[in-house]
Amino acid sequence: MNKIFCQIFLIALLSVTPNVNAECSEYSDGTYSGDQIYLESMRPKPVEVKVEPTKKVDGDEDMDLREWEISLPENQTEDDETDVAAPKIEKVQDAVDERPLFKKMLEKGIIRTDIPSYLFEDELTFRPKKGPVSKIEFFGAYNGYLSSTWDSGDYDTNYTNNFIQIGAMGKFRGSKNEFKVIVNPKGVHGRNYMQNFVADAFITNNSIPHHQIIFGYSRNQIGKEGGSSSYTLPFIMRSQIARNFSSTRALGVRAVGNFDLVDYSFAFNSSDRYFKKWFAGPEFTGWVDFKPLGKTDGKYGKLVIGGGLNAGKNNTHYTVGSVYVGYKYKKLWSRFEYGIADGYNGSQVVNKKAEGLYAIVGYKITPKIQVIARYDQFNPDRNVSHNMRREYTAGINYFIKGQALKLILNYVFCQNQSAPDSHRIMLGTQILL
Repeated sequence: MNKIFCQIFLIALLSVTPNVNAECSEYSDGTYSGDQIYLESMRPKPVEVKVEPTKKVDGDEDMDLREWEISLPENQTEDDETDVAAPKIEKVQDAVDERPLFKKMLEKGIIRTDIPSYLFEDELTFRPKKGPVSKIEFFGAYNGYLSSTWDSGDYDTNYTNNFIQIGAMGKFRGSKNEFKVIVNPKGVHGRNYMQNFVADAFITNNSIPHHQIIFGYSRNQIGKEGGSSSYTLPFIMRSQIARNFSSTRALGVRAVGNFDLVDYSFAFNSSDRYFKKWFAGPEFTGWVDFKPLGKTDGKYGKLVIGGGLNAGKNNTHYTVGSVYVGYKYKKLWSRFEYGIADGYNGSQVVNKKAEGLYAIVGYKITPKIQVIARYDQFNPDRNVSHNMRREYTAGINYFIKGQALKLILNYVFCQNQSAPDSHRIMLGTQILL
């Protein structure tokens, strides 16, 4: 599958020629003078030419797709590096860049680590002259890890593909609408191929100031980490409450608001997961983040206090509640989240009373090296005693090119009251093209 993925992108890169004249510069009106002296009368007289300025359609100006993408709720984190300039998609260049593609990648200055960035975002961004789309960017993503696990009587080594994805995002011409589509070429055990094939497929409308209305199949904001993008996670594995309660998509409509002191997301969805049914039942998902330091320009750090509710019916009723606190000051950041469920609808519907929490602390030693630690506990059934599962994780992230190219090293000690304790070392890689 990795070979197929690479071949698809090589073919795409070789078959598309960048159009360096996709946009015109704006000219002022003017004419050539016809007053020529007699000695120059043999020259052809200049023709009076008027050049109309390029007209810009409302909503169709040079929009930065990266700014739109990081405004989506799944890419919002309290460790926003506001002191570092966001990566920008380059405008039309004056000349074709003839550097080899690999050299362009090595020389690309990607600094921020709190947002998704892509190695070939400039090379894979196009501006069609005609058609419904005015700008489109293609991208690909790979994340996998090698793990060694051992307990008192066993030792195993495995390599796991976390995800392989191909996607596109863009802007519709002459409108305030954007779109994003991501597909999973790799199948997953327990679902047929098409059930797992679509990861994201949605359209957003930005007509209302400070708001986005999202229509389609998108990440469901159940819990803070559960509603976060896989591309910016600090650890290889999500926390236990995120793995069980959430980390899913849902089909529906969502209203997202973003202000200095508060962010919120309210969604009405189908309770179906992975297109197993057209409509399994109604579902509501709401989340609110308060930002008490939102008007201090980061002088005292960044504090986020949030909470949310997910409730619906899929054969059985389920309700999940979560609270979250995150704080960042300079190079140090921390997160805490607690979740409790009376039934939940993650990758599967579970009719049990469960709860869990995690606490994370991280520190940026250098712009490229980050150390992290997490305490994580989960009780899959509060009606069963001595059933707690605890994970202690320590890790190092090495950001070669931000989140676009990084190495991840995690050590995990698993302490289970109902199973043998175990140890695991995981070495992961992430590439965002």
